Amino acid sequence: MNLEQLRKIRERAAKELNLRSGKARVKVIVGMGTSGIAAGARDVLAAFLDEIGKRELTDIIVTQSGERGLASSEPVVEVHLEGKPTVVYGHVTPELARRIVSEHLVNGNPVTDHVIEVRE
Repeated sequence: MNLEQLRKIRERAAKELNLRSGKARVKVIVGMGTSGIAAGARDVLAAFLDEIGKRELTDIIVTQSGERGLASSEPVVEVHLEGKPTVVYGHVTPELARRIVSEHLVNGNPVTDHVIEVRE
């Protein structure tokens, strides 16, 4: 491995760390309890991080939580937009995660056909 490859790895790791901490306009929480992981939550989390990174969105934090009591809807994702109700999505796939980034996080329009709960 050369210095350029190491630099790229370091930059990618720093971007991912920034996506997982700090203060932001949007917070995305992926349920990573046992049932969520079994249903594919790791791939969903990776898709969110990848899509947000590709779009160079810097005001979004992606994090994870444990079980949410919604095992029949896993993988479950919560989206907290500043000043808006929390939207909970169920049965999230990597493809849907990318759509949520595009439609909800970027344009402010929840993907209503996959919303399982809205909290004020």
